[in-house]
Amino acid sequence: MAVLTDEEVDAALPELTGWERAEGVIRRSIKFPSFMDGIDAVRRVAERAEEKDHHPDIDIRWRTVTFALVTHSVGGITENDLAMAREINEIVGE
Repeated sequence: MAVLTDEEVDAALPELTGWERAEGVIRRSIKFPSFMDGIDAVRRVAERAEEKDHHPDIDIRWRTVTFALVTHSVGGITENDLAMAREINEIVGE
């Protein structure tokens, strides 16, 4: 899997509601109505990530959950990361 160029990532971001590129990853933070809503979303994302064998970094801060994607094995953002961002958007709603 090839690392995408900055231009390729930037071209994909307008289609990925809520996502931004920062510090070598793509990232989305979502504030949920309650802590348990955030935990439920994390569980659903984790199930999909396990199916795809592509796992986001997840940071939970009370009601705010941040998902970060980068393909560590190749050292950059790949098409797998963009695909997982689309999946996360589908799970949590755009």
